[in-house]
Amino acid sequence: MILPRAVRCVALILGLGAASAAAEVVELRSTGGGLSVSGELLGYDGAFYRILTEHGVLTLEGARVSCEGAACPDERQFVADATFSGARSMVEVLLPALVESFAARQGLTAERAEEAGQSLFLLRDDGGEVVGRFRLRAGSSAEGFADLVAEEADVAVSLREPTAQERAMAESVGYGDWPAARWSRIVALDGLVPLVSIANPVTEIDFNTLAALFAGNITNWADLGGGDAPVRLHLLAPDATLTQEFVSWVLEPAGLELSDAVTHHDNAATLAAVVAEDPNAIGIGTFSDIGNAAPVALAGLCGFTAEVTERTLKTEDYPLTAPLFLFLPPRRLPLLVQQFLAYATSPAAQPVVRRSGFVDQFPEAVPLDAQGLRFASAIARAGEDTGLDELQRMVAALSGRDRLTLTFRFENGSSELDAQSRSNVTLLARALERGIFDGRDMLFVGFSDGQGPASANRRLSRDRARTVRAAVEAALGAAALEPVRLGTDGFGEAMPMACDDSAWGRQINRRVEVWLK
Repeated sequence: MILPRAVRCVALILGLGAASAAAEVVELRSTGGGLSVSGELLGYDGAFYRILTEHGVLTLEGARVSCEGAACPDERQFVADATFSGARSMVEVLLPALVESFAARQGLTAERAEEAGQSLFLLRDDGGEVVGRFRLRAGSSAEGFADLVAEEADVAVSLREPTAQERAMAESVGYGDWPAARWSRIVALDGLVPLVSIANPVTEIDFNTLAALFAGNITNWADLGGGDAPVRLHLLAPDATLTQEFVSWVLEPAGLELSDAVTHHDNAATLAAVVAEDPNAIGIGTFSDIGNAAPVALAGLCGFTAEVTERTLKTEDYPLTAPLFLFLPPRRLPLLVQQFLAYATSPAAQPVVRRSGFVDQFPEAVPLDAQGLRFASAIARAGEDTGLDELQRMVAALSGRDRLTLTFRFENGSSELDAQSRSNVTLLARALERGIFDGRDMLFVGFSDGQGPASANRRLSRDRARTVRAAVEAALGAAALEPVRLGTDGFGEAMPMACDDSAWGRQINRRVEVWLK
């Protein structure tokens, strides 16, 4: 299915400069006279017209122009129409639940039907009139991006960010800096999880061993200290987004390729069920579909382990966290669609996300006394680089505070926040605007990995904390900050979350946490 959509993207690029000869031309005239433009009508969102002219795409306010031509819409009978295309697990499970709950909050009824291989939701007002038409098209993340760029969808539904090739395709049709933060939303969280049967004694595994298993370099459990039995490997479909992410995150850094001996599955629930019944199986499933299988913690060579929980996915302390995205085009969408997108990331939608089996983004406060293991690890690793004086300063600064699950990390080798962190900036700014933290003292605390001199790492961690604070203040705009006191500090490598002997461990350690008092 990907190929035809890619072909349509190319066709769009080649034909963008002029309206198709077969397309019906409309004329938009300003109500006061003096302006008249003609071209192919690309869309009408209930307030604005988009028209493809010989000078490019123009957007004109409907209240200021009249439309003439057979293709002109009847403004009195406008229906907000939107197509969501992409990742099957989101389109089939999460989005229907969000659409139905959104409709109920708006005082609308949502009628569901199947139409040409996609789900159609008709949103009706209390008079029975259709005011919204939402189409949900299940496929893959790649298909969602292709549909968006070809203007066959209004929202791309994805388990990943767009690739460099997809960004280039979008730029070639005039998308500019897409997907900048304003064109994307994270609506939920999930994670890739190694799974075994509860009869399997393995409870943790390091990245190198996991890569070696799925490359076929380790084929017997005896090599891992288990019984003499063959290892049976399970993954989602070869073209599934999460399979590709697993290869990218785990195999490629080790210079390995996926084994031909892997058994592939159409969905994560089936994979988990098969693994749960086979003591010699190991599979890569999802946190949202663990079923009766047992999750395996990710271990580092220095002794740290990362267990998958709702909390570690929210904090991104688990290295295989997978955000669930909605990507928007750089054009106006109908008001009802905009309202739905705002609802999908609002506090009101978070219970719906949880009931759908995914992890919500509602911030949690973790008290200091629930983090004894972290502090104990920091004290045990104290030495020349991080002395007890620095640890005492850290404990004094954090005493009496709770850690928020909102955590901020940066792209590898970059000062840019990663996707989940950019979403967290918006979430925190909204919470501050609503007054949730009024009267509180909020401290942005930076940490680093252990690479390089300790003094440089402390400076770097403080700089990162200031960067995050500035991003939150910028997101607030003109909103008042007086009810909340914002501060920054940094403690370098004082409290590692993972081992520095791997890229993923260093990425986990480079972070900015938020502590409240």
